[in-house]
Amino acid sequence: QVQLVESGGGLVQAGGSLSLSCAASGRTFSIYAMGWFRQAPGKEREFVAAITWSSRTTPYADSVKGRFTISRDNAKNMMYLQMNSLKPEDTAVYYCAAARDNTPSFAATMYYYWGQGTQVTVSS
Repeated sequence: QVQLVESGGGLVQAGGSLSLSCAASGRTFSIYAMGWFRQAPGKEREFVAAITWSSRTTPYADSVKGRFTISRDNAKNMMYLQMNSLKPEDTAVYYCAAARDNTPSFAATMYYYWGQGTQVTVSS
């Protein structure tokens, strides 16, 4: 099993920045691509960004492209999401996810392990 724990969420004003972290533990050798998803109240969970094991490929949702940056440190079993120029519509619970293959998929169903989520609230 793999455990994922997100941290770094909070309340920030529009235009501000937050940095999320995801710590992986357990059988981390079994995970390859990782991703961030988010879910706002009353909405479906949506893709934010993903990253392959080597960090070579990092797709982003159009809504966050140019504002968010995903990264990972395999030696530390960590993944990060730097969020800049935050907007009220970025308000959501952000989830860390890990896949058992190296496809940085947009689809939540392709990820096998999930964290519990961290709340990000952006005030206007």
